[in-house]
Formats: sequence, C-alpha cells, structure tokens
Amino acid sequence: MRMRAAEIELKFSVPDVETLRSGAQRLGFRLVTDRTFESNTLYDTDDRRLRSRRQILRIRHYGARCTVTHKRVADGDTGDVHYKTRIETESVVEDGDAMAEIFLQLGYSPVFRYEKFRTEWEWEAGHLVLDETPIGIWAELEGPPAWIERVLQDLQIGRERCSTQSYGAMFLRWKEETGSSVENLVFDEIGAWAEAENLSVAAR
Repeated sequence: MRMRAAEIELKFSVPDVETLRSGAQRLGFRLVTDRTFESNTLYDTDDRRLRSRRQILRIRHYGARCTVTHKRVADGDTGDVHYKTRIETESVVEDGDAMAEIFLQLGYSPVFRYEKFRTEWEWEAGHLVLDETPIGIWAELEGPPAWIERVLQDLQIGRERCSTQSYGAMFLRWKEETGSSVENLVFDEIGAWAEAENLSVAAR
C-alpha cells in the first residue's frame, strides 16, 4: 500500500495536444506512461454518505493495473481556490471484481463511472498528466505549489484556463450546458447521445 499522502493538483484545459507535448519535452519532462485507457468507478452508500463528507472511494483500471483509492479533504483544509488538496490512500489490488464485490457486501454501490485516455510525465518535484475525456482534453499538474506555478509559467498557461474541479463536477456542468441526460462520463454513452443529437463533443 502506498503511504497516505497529501495530493496537491491543478487542472488546465488543453486546446492543442502537440503544443503541450512539445512544451513538456522542452522543459525536460520524462514520459512515464504512454497513452493508456483508464476506467474508473466511484462507490458510495445509498444515502451518499461519502459524498456528504467530501470523500471518494474508487476502483481504477489503468491498462493492466487495478487500484483501490480513498480520498478525503485534508485536515485543516482552508478551501484554497488555487489548488485542490486531498489526502489520498491507494493500493494496487489483484482482482478488481473481487474488490467491487466486497464493497457491495459492505453497502457501497457503484454511483458514477468515468473514462479517459491518460499520458503521464514526471520532472523534478512533480507529475504532468494529459487526460483525453469524452467531453474535452485536460492536463493536470501534481506537486508542490511553487513547482506548479513555475510549470504553468514555463508552459505559458494562464489562470483563466485552470480549474480545481473534479471530473465529476465538470461532467455535471457539461450536462447543464448541453442538456444531456447521460449518467456517466464514458465514451459509449456520450458518443451515442451525441450521435442521436447530431452534435460534436470535441475538446472544449
């Protein structure tokens, strides 16, 4: 199991993937994982107890790797609008289906699924990931705040492009903007809805 750690991160929109890739290479980022499909399922009780406590319980399939993760708000969290800070406890699991069954028996059911293609880099004190989601392309910086600010400046990323929202919150905002009735942030559901509506869900 990975030791519990404070996760400090910030997302920003990516209008041009190749520009981001070339910028990361110029700065010296090292590719850790090439473009890989990722599938996530969040679990909660029927009365959404975890959500009310601002916690998540997740099973993630990332390529051939499966992990179980719990996240909670850091003690003494000040609600900093510039960064998202969570305490994360994560462990690799051998059998994701078995873990899902354990959750069910304990009263935790699937409440939300989201998918993306993720590419990962690392450099100095932090990580950069590129997430291609069904509703747009985002990047995420994880590391000390000073490092995040330096990378944003070096990549010429303005604050107007940054966000601390989760993909779940982004999905709810997208549903409001589009009027979509889909329930999960997954390629098949959103693709079928877009095709039926004759709409495009290209990166925004």
